[in-house]
Amino acid sequence: MNESLSQIGEKEILNRLKRFMPTGQIEDDTALINPKNKELLINTDILVEDIHFNDITSTPKDVGWKAISVNISDLISSGTEEVLGVTVGLIAPQNTAWNWVEDLYIGMHSALKTFGGTLIGGDCSQGKQKIISITAIGSVGKLNMHRSNALPGDCVISTGPHGLSRLGLALLENDPSIKTSHISEGLKHEAIKRHQRPLPAMEALQMLKRSKPNELSWRAAATDSSDGLLNSLIDLANSSNCKIIIDRKNLPKSINWPEGKKWDSWCINGGEDYELIVCLPPSWAKEFIANYNYGKIIGFVEEGQANVLWTNGESININEYLPFKHF
Repeated sequence: MNESLSQIGEKEILNRLKRFMPTGQIEDDTALINPKNKELLINTDILVEDIHFNDITSTPKDVGWKAISVNISDLISSGTEEVLGVTVGLIAPQNTAWNWVEDLYIGMHSALKTFGGTLIGGDCSQGKQKIISITAIGSVGKLNMHRSNALPGDCVISTGPHGLSRLGLALLENDPSIKTSHISEGLKHEAIKRHQRPLPAMEALQMLKRSKPNELSWRAAATDSSDGLLNSLIDLANSSNCKIIIDRKNLPKSINWPEGKKWDSWCINGGEDYELIVCLPPSWAKEFIANYNYGKIIGFVEEGQANVLWTNGESININEYLPFKHF
């Protein structure tokens, strides 16, 4: 018999979830972490049913994986040295099957084993729809990565292609607006995988550290592209109070990415790509690109009023490219 959460009750739910955490971790209402005298980075992200996931596009294991990955992606964009732990706030209707919750935590556990960190606590309650709120904690690394760190002369780098998650969503929902015959089987497979099981740019972060020329400081400006490539660029330009110039010919597209306005829109504003968008001094950028196959220089930073422009001087209008929206 597949029990519902209302049949099990909160105490037993928490008791069953203990196996995903270190022994004794949730015996109290607080969790102890040992930062070893390091500064900490803390991030909270929320996944909401029918906005970020549903039963058609994602299994509960996929949802669990994604909930962890998107939070770790934010820590990585701040140059975290180590993921220390996460807490989970779970809201679900009382008739939710226990198997759904168990699979959710299996997915989270799998992601933590892959990317680092442990599940150190949380809370649960009933509600009208499923909501997973993750707070992730990491230690500060030597990379001084802030959105406000971009300087004129920097190169703008994307650590990977954009638009795949948006294509994956369209394929999973059988979106009639796309002609799947124009899409290679390899691209379809990769797009669905990127939507269901996104990968935070951990390898890219490690390569950024290894590729820094000795004569340079650890300054870099960065954000992740969870809300779309253009949103990331706008955030960097506004925080650093500078102009960012993007070369349309160098948009970070996947191999065999179709041509056309819709496909450009999904690359520019598809959302949920979780790549890093980084502004670096040219020598560092070139060394990184030479050693990281997925990286690409897509533009550069200029002095001037905060804006994102094409190389011909035209502003890139976010509303022209089907912007990713939370609401």
